[in-house]
Amino acid sequence: MKKSEIHFSVELDNQNIPEKIYWNATDNPNEGLSDTKAVAVSIWDHYHRGTLRLNLWTKDMEVTDMKRFCIEVIGSLADTIVTATGDQEMADQIDNICRTLSKKVEEEYRAQQQQQ
Repeated sequence: MKKSEIHFSVELDNQNIPEKIYWNATDNPNEGLSDTKAVAVSIWDHYHRGTLRLNLWTKDMEVTDMKRFCIEVIGSLADTIVTATGDQEMADQIDNICRTLSKKVEEEYRAQQQQQ
């Protein structure tokens, strides 16, 4: 049986706010630790029938990038829904929400650029 591992390392400031996040995985094509600005991990707790979440982002993560990251996480769930349950209708609804949110973020970004 193949075994795969994922490791996260987080550097915190004196107020326990993430300054740097590093990750490595057995199947990571890059060697050694890779840095990132955000990580979102969800774990299904089947005993309590609920989701445990670990969401971290560095204090220098830009707001627009954080919004895009969240939209992409939501969008990836559409693929998961189809693969795990075959529910294409639910996946399409998720995709539609992501398109709407992406347009909103793009409009915000353009307005912000015009103000500068």
